[in-house]
This record gives sequence, structure tokens and C-alpha cells, in this order.
Amino acid sequence: MAAVAQEREAALPTFMSVRQVSQYLQLNEKKVYALLKEGKIPGTKITGKWLFPRELIDRWMLDSSHGGLLTDRLVVSGSDDPLLYRAILGLAGRINARALVSYSPTGTRLGLELLQAHRTDTCGIHWGPEQESHLRHPALLRQYPQCRNWVLVRAFRRRQGLLLSPGQGMGDGGPEAVIEASLRDRVPWAMRQEGAGAQRFVLDALARCGTDARRLHTTHTALSEREAAAAVAMGRARVAPGAQAAATEFGLDFVPLGWEAFDLVLPRNIYFRRLFQDLVDHLKSGEIAAVAEALQGYDLGPCGQLIWSEG
Repeated sequence: MAAVAQEREAALPTFMSVRQVSQYLQLNEKKVYALLKEGKIPGTKITGKWLFPRELIDRWMLDSSHGGLLTDRLVVSGSDDPLLYRAILGLAGRINARALVSYSPTGTRLGLELLQAHRTDTCGIHWGPEQESHLRHPALLRQYPQCRNWVLVRAFRRRQGLLLSPGQGMGDGGPEAVIEASLRDRVPWAMRQEGAGAQRFVLDALARCGTDARRLHTTHTALSEREAAAAVAMGRARVAPGAQAAATEFGLDFVPLGWEAFDLVLPRNIYFRRLFQDLVDHLKSGEIAAVAEALQGYDLGPCGQLIWSEG
């Protein structure tokens, strides 16, 4: 029987049709289409035809069984944040080798693409001012087919702004003065990559000042919050977008642009995973509250709130 099963599996292509995946899972084709409509099964539509990567189907089945066989793993990607980084390190240290908790700060957009492809479990996002997050965040998620199976959980509020070389008085007149001076004197900027939430925030600020990023003297593209701060600290740039906590970490001056919501996006089944709930509990702890106070620019009051679900 095992040999027959292996021959049957070997005969299946890498990308299966609806008929093939229905035979593989022993479901009727109507049920496969229903799972697609609900966003529960990994598939992609190419020239009007649905195809299912067999590797992702296998992984989906494993992670759906008995609450998920991968409950000893939590991979977090998306936006970079100093407080979230410390919370994940602290949780990983406490659980030791009993489970894997890891953080790969990729930026908001790439993190969502990884979540869509089932390559990560949770994605941190921030996409503009806090007062618009209730509209912007769901609108951003709806650009991804898997969003029907996602939920949005508030991690914290944080202050976003401009990171400046220390002791030069650039921020004395506020963000408008920094932007005007940087244009006039061709001050070097470290900008974030396209698709990063920090880039989205500073583009909005530039627009309010009647300019855009093409007029800035950009000398460096930073792929994370820390890389942007390091570029300023090392003298490769004098201005960069970033959170207040990054300025504190690197001893930089900081000019605030406003508050933003930092949220965690994840599939519903991951939301109930013990490791994710442990991470939220750790973010709510007194230990992390003390770290947030030292880093500055955080409000942990809304931590853990379920903000949005498409279903």
C-alpha cells in the first residue's frame, strides 16, 4: 500500500489542477472551489486556470492538523521595530530550545508578500498616521487574496519622525525646517526602501510640505530601521525617517512627525497558537513596559486589541 501511495504521489505534477488537488485531498471539486472562495487553500489563478503548488498544499495540511503541527514555531517578519525585537528575543530566551521564535524585519510590503506565500506566520505593519490606520491598514491588506483568512492585532502605538545627526541644531524649527534646509543645502538623506512603512510616513510628510522624495539628496537606501539609524550615526547621511526608539538607541536627535499604529497581521489559526499569545502577553508585561519607557515614543495601552477581520 505504501508503494502504491508513493507511485500515486510521484505521478502528480508540482502544480496541480482543481481536479488533481481534489483527488489528492479526496474532496469533491465543489469543496475545493469553496475553500478557494474562503481563502483557506493555497492556490493561484493563471490565465483563468487555478493551480495549486503541491508543496504548499502539503504544508497547509500539516499546519491545519490538530491545531497545527508547527505550533512550536513562530516566524515574525514585516516592519522593523526595536521594542518588538527585544520582546521576541526575551520570549525566545525564556522558552529556550522548546520552540523557535524568530524575527526577520523585511519592511511592511515584503512581509505581507511572505505572509501571502505562507513563508512567515506573522507580519508587523505600519502604513501612515495613526488616525488613518483604521482605513489604511485594512485597505492595504485587501490587496492580498489571503486577507480573507487574516486578522489584525494592535501591538502598540509609536512616534515616527526624522532621525538627525546629533548636536547640529537641524531640528530646532521642526520637520518643515529640516526638509527645507535639507533641500537648500543638499543635506544627505538615508531613505527606506519602497514598501517600507517608514518610507510611506515620510512621503506623506514631504507631500504636506509641497515636495517629494525625488528632490532630496539621497545617498543611501536603508533596508531596516536600524540600518537607517546606523547610516546617520556613522555619518553616511544626516537625515533618515524612523521611529523615536531608533534615535534613542543610536544617540541621534529626533524630530517627531506624528504617531502611528504598529499592528500584527496573521492567519486566524496562528492567532490562537500558544506562542503568539505568549508574545502578546510578553508585550503587555511590566518588563517590556520598562524597555518601552527607556526607548521612548511608545504607548502600549492598546496592545493585544483585535482591530480588524475580513470574515
